[in-house]
Amino acid sequence: MTHPTRREFLQASTSTAIATALVAQLGESSQAQTTDNTLKVGLIGCGGRGSGAAAQALKADKNIKLWAMADAFEDRLDLSLSSLQKDEALAPKIDVPKERQFIGFDAYKKVIAACDVVLLCTPPQFRPMQLKAAVDAGRHVFAEKPVAVDAPGVRSVLATCELAKQKKLSVVSGLCLRYDNGFRETVRRLQEGEIGEITTLIANDYRGPIWVKPRQPDWSDMLWQMRNWYYFTWLSGDFNVEQHVHFLDVCSWVMKDAHPISAVAMGGRQQRTGPEFGHIYDHFSVTYEFAGGAKLFSNCRQQVGCKNDISAQVFGTKGQAQLSERRKGMRIKTTNEWIYEGPENQMYQTEHDEFFASIRNGKPLNNGEYMARSTLIAIMGRMAAYTGQAITWEMALNSQEDLTPPRYDWDVELPVPPVAVPGQTKFV
Repeated sequence: MTHPTRREFLQASTSTAIATALVAQLGESSQAQTTDNTLKVGLIGCGGRGSGAAAQALKADKNIKLWAMADAFEDRLDLSLSSLQKDEALAPKIDVPKERQFIGFDAYKKVIAACDVVLLCTPPQFRPMQLKAAVDAGRHVFAEKPVAVDAPGVRSVLATCELAKQKKLSVVSGLCLRYDNGFRETVRRLQEGEIGEITTLIANDYRGPIWVKPRQPDWSDMLWQMRNWYYFTWLSGDFNVEQHVHFLDVCSWVMKDAHPISAVAMGGRQQRTGPEFGHIYDHFSVTYEFAGGAKLFSNCRQQVGCKNDISAQVFGTKGQAQLSERRKGMRIKTTNEWIYEGPENQMYQTEHDEFFASIRNGKPLNNGEYMARSTLIAIMGRMAAYTGQAITWEMALNSQEDLTPPRYDWDVELPVPPVAVPGQTKFV
């Protein structure tokens, strides 16, 4: 079976131009309606994060049902559904019979058709396509981070989110640190100038290894890469995009949602060198520069036996700040030291609480611009590291590198790309 790729609708380079064309072609489409005020929720992507998002969604609204589920793999869907049903508080809100359990690359379309709200939690390669289909159909969307793996995907997401504004649909991002009380208060203070003019930011993401699923003798190229999706750039964006996007987003947020104008970088793979790890890097170091001269030093590493640190530091003309998920990890030092000691919250739950509240009160949230921008910041860093070249924001945004496979099919041949070599790998 032949499936369309994103190349069929990723053409323009700015959100405004694409959105204008889409609105002209599509007009307004009505939102899905229910007769009893019950919101029917569909989960697309049934891994650990998807199951967590479904649980949080079910807790966010009293009159809600998990109505349909989709995944590329039946065993992943079965495991997710059974684990959710074991929660006595959630079980009464779950109504997903076999006829609303969908498997395969096209399964997302069936969930979108059946539901009012969709949770997009597949590997990020699929986010632009699925987001577009959901908004075209008039559905509210929770979109996990990151929202693309390449610039054409980012441009598509920008266009789709502009269309969502026209349709008055909520699009909420899985960049959950923006929904944490401590981060919100600390960033507010920094944006109001508590440490003066910001000159330097540091974003660290030093962590250990995660799961790996070595290839089995009977697995096709697509089956192996989908099961082991984290280790292939076309599916994950590389780990600095898939994981480090959180603190890159925090730094952009601190800078009042500015984007860097250029990036230079280095990276490679030292520990994860075996074929089971695909072709992604295990460390990156990127220097970003903002208009006005402020610099962001971004460092991430995913290696065993090393010191871990996931945090950001911000330096200004009047002081400095630390932002971390650790307890009392939000600090600002000027002539005095301020430590966030306000109410704590579960940020994953808060993002869903605010998402569903926006649907109910008719005041849609749209996180589209910052979730696309921060994704591109991460992709820009990958481009700089892979090529060894200085990459400007305009180069990154207008890149024609499309990582979509020839088609989404279990039998398609997908040779593993070579590991990128700085100075040899070309910018596209």
